[in-house]
Amino acid sequence: MPLQNRQIVLRSRPNGEPTVENFELVTTPVPELSAGQVLVRHHFLSLDPYMRGRMNEGKSYAKPQPLGEVMLGAAVGEVVDSKSDFFKPGDKVLGMGGWQEYSIVDSTQRGMLQKVDPKIPLSAYLGSVGMPGVTAWYGLEKIIHPKSGQTIVVSAASSAVGSVLGQLAKFRGCRAVGIAGGAEKCAYVRDELGFDACIDYREHKDVRSLSQALGAAAPSGIDGYFENVGGVILDAVLTRMNAFGRIALCGLIAGYNGEPIPIQYPQLLLASRLTLEAFIVSEHMEVWPEALRELAEAVATGKLKYRETIAEGIASAPSAFLGMLRGKNFGKQVVKVI
Repeated sequence: MPLQNRQIVLRSRPNGEPTVENFELVTTPVPELSAGQVLVRHHFLSLDPYMRGRMNEGKSYAKPQPLGEVMLGAAVGEVVDSKSDFFKPGDKVLGMGGWQEYSIVDSTQRGMLQKVDPKIPLSAYLGSVGMPGVTAWYGLEKIIHPKSGQTIVVSAASSAVGSVLGQLAKFRGCRAVGIAGGAEKCAYVRDELGFDACIDYREHKDVRSLSQALGAAAPSGIDGYFENVGGVILDAVLTRMNAFGRIALCGLIAGYNGEPIPIQYPQLLLASRLTLEAFIVSEHMEVWPEALRELAEAVATGKLKYRETIAEGIASAPSAFLGMLRGKNFGKQVVKVI
């Protein structure tokens, strides 16, 4: 009997907030390998906020996730069969294998599959030593351009991206201020990750209240801001930005379900002569080797700390993904499939 592969496919497009009904668990046989192909048994799957945007059919920076096909996403695992001269059974690898237990990769296509250092935990290649970590590194280094003594603020500070951003800012001699949801997450950001301060946005229901909290946490003003959320949080940060401050726009979670999120005080962009630059890290592959060298060394030595929320089994992926979008995860959300 052929090896069976369980997969999560996109069954329908969401109308507003997605539900588990938008996904479907299917089982398909694993086909025989052709010349140059590699069979990978996934150990961990990555769940990331950008996947929400791909579920829609509208215009975006990435093509919509096709209906009836396996949800796209990064995965790490082990080569279990190979008809490639480069990859051998037992190799630990990273690729865009998607939400499934196995993937077949054409090793002749450059960059489709990468060997990873087994001394670093496999799941870390989906977080701190992967796309989220490089996203934080790029926004900080190439857009914010931090200088020692400056104040850097990041929203979603306990997330896979935000947690790395704040620690990198501290490594560079900056004051790091996080914004997160809930006392437990803020305590983690301050006490374990080493941020100088963390603001619980749930305690501040309007721009004025959140701006006052930011004023206390960043008494010298904000020089750089890494944006993951938008809405009231962005409005409040704008009121505290120093002249010629820089904003790296990575995500707008507040609007992922189609809600409008207008900026209340756009005049502050002009008044403070701010630079706001949006980016997609996959469009800057030239920086990945430099970023990954720093991130891998920091994780391997224990200098860079990270936390994961692990869902068990392929069937748990949809509910874990929806929970992540609602902020129920702590750190990087992954699915363990073996």
